Amino acid sequence: MNTSENPVLSVKNLTVRYGDGCSECSTSLEKNRCRKCGTVWASNDVSIDVYPGEVLGIVGESGSGKSTLMQSLYFDIEPTSGNAYLNGYKNGCESIWNASPAEKRDIKNKIMGMVYQNPVRGLRMDYSAASNIAEKIIATGSRNAGEMTSRAKELLEAVEILTSRMSEAPKNFSGGMQQRVQISKALANNPSILLLDEVTTGLDLSVQAKVLDLIRKIKTLYGISILLVSHDLAVIRMLADRTVVMLDGKIIESGLTDQILEDPQHEYTQQLVYSLL
Repeated sequence: MNTSENPVLSVKNLTVRYGDGCSECSTSLEKNRCRKCGTVWASNDVSIDVYPGEVLGIVGESGSGKSTLMQSLYFDIEPTSGNAYLNGYKNGCESIWNASPAEKRDIKNKIMGMVYQNPVRGLRMDYSAASNIAEKIIATGSRNAGEMTSRAKELLEAVEILTSRMSEAPKNFSGGMQQRVQISKALANNPSILLLDEVTTGLDLSVQAKVLDLIRKIKTLYGISILLVSHDLAVIRMLADRTVVMLDGKIIESGLTDQILEDPQHEYTQQLVYSLL
């Protein structure tokens, strides 16, 4: 990680609001909901940067806004306001949220990779593991069957799935294996940033450990930048170089992960850290 370089991803003032808002929203929020008009501020003026080769962790409880950030970046939901810049899209000079539908598809297929908490959202469960990867490659215009097979084999080996199971459908795999197929699919076109949204939630502890080890291996192998969302500070501690703590749609603390773990400043972060001890 080199923070003297330009960020791979820069998010500026992301706001996702459900409701029209009112003049009292800024002063009468109860958690992230306005007591007067009922507007929910799922993301409230959030700004982050992710640098080359860095793992940036986003931690917070359910409803803190961390998944809203991820879904906004992958165009699953429409931001109310804000901008996001990728150095792979128009040299980082134009917000991806102003891109055309065709450009957004290109960004999803070429520049970003997404791994969802629920593999059903990221995989075609009835397609083979290799076909899931091939689908991602085809989306960029490639039609060379031999190259696609070779790439699928390489990626499945990287995530420690036997090539003898390439032709099996993910519906036949365990949850941990499904996540590994999802990761391999997300890596299909060498994205510059990988978005990981609660990828270990719901997995057995031993499987969680294997998936986390795999993510570390992937980072080393491909030198990819990663935005990692989790409600579990133990996951963040294991993987993240820097950490952002979210609560009620806002960033309440950020810094080097070691710094936050050793000297948390905000009361909520202190509770998170002490729950680890």
